[in-house]
Amino acid sequence: MKIVASLQLIALCILVACTWGCNSNPSQEEPVQSRDSASKQQPASQRLSFRTGIDSYNAYSNLFLDSNRLEKFIDREKIAGETADAIRSFYNNRAFQFAWFTDSGFTEQALAFRSLYDYDRDSSAGRRELDDRLDKLINTDSLVPEAKDPRIVSTELMMSWRLMNYLDKKFPDEQERFAAIENLVPYEKQPAIDWMAWMKKHPVQIAAKNEWYHNLEKSLQQLSYIEKNGGWDSLPVVVKKYRPKKNPVLIARLKKRLMAGGWLPASDTGAEYTVSLRTAIKKAQAQYGYEHDTTLTAGLLKELNVPVQQRIRQVIINLQRMRWMPDFPGKEYILVNIPAFKLYVRKENETEFDMDIITGKEGHSTVVFSGSLNQIVFSPYWNLTDSIVKKEILPHLAKNRRYLEEQHMEKTGERNGLPVIRQLPGEWNELGKIKFLFPNSQQIYFHDTPHKWLFNKDQRAFSHGCIRLAEPKKLAQFLLKDNPRWTDQAIDSAMDSEREKFVKLSSAVPVFIYYFTAWVDEAGVLQFRKDIYRHDADIVSRLF
Repeated sequence: MKIVASLQLIALCILVACTWGCNSNPSQEEPVQSRDSASKQQPASQRLSFRTGIDSYNAYSNLFLDSNRLEKFIDREKIAGETADAIRSFYNNRAFQFAWFTDSGFTEQALAFRSLYDYDRDSSAGRRELDDRLDKLINTDSLVPEAKDPRIVSTELMMSWRLMNYLDKKFPDEQERFAAIENLVPYEKQPAIDWMAWMKKHPVQIAAKNEWYHNLEKSLQQLSYIEKNGGWDSLPVVVKKYRPKKNPVLIARLKKRLMAGGWLPASDTGAEYTVSLRTAIKKAQAQYGYEHDTTLTAGLLKELNVPVQQRIRQVIINLQRMRWMPDFPGKEYILVNIPAFKLYVRKENETEFDMDIITGKEGHSTVVFSGSLNQIVFSPYWNLTDSIVKKEILPHLAKNRRYLEEQHMEKTGERNGLPVIRQLPGEWNELGKIKFLFPNSQQIYFHDTPHKWLFNKDQRAFSHGCIRLAEPKKLAQFLLKDNPRWTDQAIDSAMDSEREKFVKLSSAVPVFIYYFTAWVDEAGVLQFRKDIYRHDADIVSRLF
């Protein structure tokens, strides 16, 4: 028996030595974990064990954390026991993969959490330090995070610490809190059918009552039913515009597709162009963001041809985004959905009015975040950024010395070796006659535009990142409605004065900017939009 016991002891020592040897030389590609630190003094009720079966091939993030760095961070920051245990559980559950970074930049959850936390308006010094770091990284061109980069590791761990503190306040109930720790940030790829079962089992969301999430989840079940019944057939796409009245074969196939989408009554099976078909085409156009004129374009047919399996994945991606939506304020607020090219003025769950917008073009993407609109600027100057001056203005000046004069611009100084340039107020100004400020590190704001004709297009990603409004005066009237001084005539006069004037609002209005390519509108209609910034395309390879 002594010999057996001795052999067991030797085997145990070898196992421990191998464990510490592996952890002393962490690899970026595979999860690394110190078993002792992963379960340090953690109550059984709060412990999430190390999740096995996750590697660089099926993990949500392809960066992995050395658990020794986690322990050093906890010791250095003197993080309290329960919070430290929560952070350990968070990374145990993820097999120590990063939550907020991949090798291509921030995860969507990092930006969503940043926006959510901004809404809380915490102004502590610790918060400002992390926010400054996040701002620098977000504004870094071609950010390529590495698992061994101290700056990236520190930011990753500080964000996780912030999340634990946030969830501790948000979910006083321990069971709810640890469900959020376990499930808010994806940790593993899986097929769409498994994601549907997973989300049903783990319905974790930040908001207590999230109608956006619940309505879209119902539509997911409807799409799943369609998939189980064979989905839908594709339609031929060969020309820019169809004349369906002269194409009975197309009409028959189109009717079958529209029936599958629930737009056309099952009784309309003939090859004739009927009133119900015309109505169904309008409904399909509305669902995909096209002009409701019954014109059957190649673009609409391509949308109809997207397989139901792909639409299911699109909905799952957007449900993941909606998990991070806050409890919206009872008072009015502004919500922007970038792919929809729409701004909504809402109160609780109802839209008071909406308007078309123009967002940033690719390479100047409008960023997802939240803020507080607190100022209106009538007849604004356009203060050009260094990037615009360097990339656009200087090349024009090299060809034409009078370019600034011709564009109603002036030089006011120098900064960072570049001229400081602004455009004078007036009808020529790229900001139009009014802009709306909600302070943020991305220098994004709402504004008017002299290029009104761009609103006639279905796809409207043309700006440098700021958001152009189709009806800026309407928004000004709404924001100033409680100030008797600002009548319609006074607003018109200020917009036309060509003299810049700042007006501070008596009460700031919350602004939320989102990126939803699938959602359910207030009429209960499932909406789809193009993935204009390819965010869906990036995340699909990490979720499925």
